[in-house]
Formats: sequence, C-alpha cells, structure tokens
Amino acid sequence: MPKHGKKYRSATEGRDIAEILTLEDAVAKSLGASFAKFDETVDVAICLGVDPKYSDQMVRGAVTLPHGLGKTVRVAVFCKGDKEAEAKAAGADFAGAEELVARIKEGWLDFDKAIATPDVMALVGQIGRVLGPRGLMPNAKTGTVTFDVATAVKETKAGRVEFKVDKAGVLHAPLGKVSFGPEKILDNLKSLLDTVNRLKPATAKGTYMKAMAVSTTMGPGFKVDPTTIKKFLEG
Repeated sequence: MPKHGKKYRSATEGRDIAEILTLEDAVAKSLGASFAKFDETVDVAICLGVDPKYSDQMVRGAVTLPHGLGKTVRVAVFCKGDKEAEAKAAGADFAGAEELVARIKEGWLDFDKAIATPDVMALVGQIGRVLGPRGLMPNAKTGTVTFDVATAVKETKAGRVEFKVDKAGVLHAPLGKVSFGPEKILDNLKSLLDTVNRLKPATAKGTYMKAMAVSTTMGPGFKVDPTTIKKFLEG
C-alpha cells in the first residue's frame, strides 16, 4: 500500500475522507486541504452510468468555464489562407498548415491545445499518432475542427475544457485554481455538470451521475453525495 507524505497526512488529519458530502462542502474541504506551495489545480472526477465500449454511450464534449482555468493556454491552429490571419488576430500562438505539421514531425510540441479547419484535416492526420496520445488531436465533437477559428481560439484561451469518459466510465476535468475560492470553483463546476448532463446518452440506463469526488493536485479527494447534484444544478 503506498505511503503518503507528511504534508498529505497533515492535510487529512482529523478529516473523514470517506465521508459523503454535498458539492459545496466537498469543494470547501478540498480547498481547505490544499497544502502545496504552488497554486494547485482543483479537479473533479465523475463516475457515469455508461458503458464506453458502446459508441452510443460515449460521453465526450467541451465547455467554456465562466471563470476560466487560471492559466495561460498556448493554442496552435492548423489552417490556410485568410484563416491563418483570422486565427492570429483572435490570439492564436501559432497558425499555419504544412510548416506546422513539419515542425511537429521534427519533435516540436510547444503548445497546449490544437484547432484545425476541416480542409486541412487530411494534413493533420499525418501527425495523428503524435497528437492523439497527448490529447491534442482536433475533433469536431469538441468543437476544435471548425472554420470559425476566431471563436474557437477565444473560447480555448478563455478556459475551454474538453472532456471524455475513460474506459472505466469515469470523466476527469479541471475546475480552476485553489486561489479562485469556492464560489468561482462552484460556478465552473455547475457549467461542467450542466454540459455533461445535456450529453447523457439516450441508451444510458439507471443513475447517470453515480459518484463524484473533488480534489486538488496534491490533496486528498472528497466524495460527493450524488443525490445532491440535481438540487445543485437547479439552484
């Protein structure tokens, strides 16, 4: 069994991390248990009642968080012609087509998110094996394959989060920084849950959001009572 460090043990001392909490209490306790010297990221893990091995139960999408993520996002846009100027004007850090693909083939990956226009996806496909495993491959389902590159770039820079349920049916997403405080984190969480809820597959049976936990980068996870989620979303 792994042994936790002194600071982690100190952060959990006197806390019942097995306790089932409301969303508000889970966020508050998670922020309170943060102990790292850097501004930790707050994360949420949601266990969904879906079976991802079936394509019609795959939950995947994106949401622009109202308070962003609290970090600078470097964006690369694969596009040609006028779209290149449009992307740069919107704030893209890098824009181009063949030259960007060539740099990536040489090992360059100095960006956090990628966007592409549909007409260059065949070109981007040449580096799919590089971008895919790193979560950088543009995808129409998350809005990163589009001719409206200006909107896509602005939303990505503002704190757009892409999410995809894993093989175990669990969805992971960041909610911002500890320094945001509970109110902003809860606002971001509500936007995420609203979006995930709208994406519920028609074939999913039973309880959709079965379990949830909130944590910081270095801190312990705090479990959420799934029966409180509906009330939170309606509030």
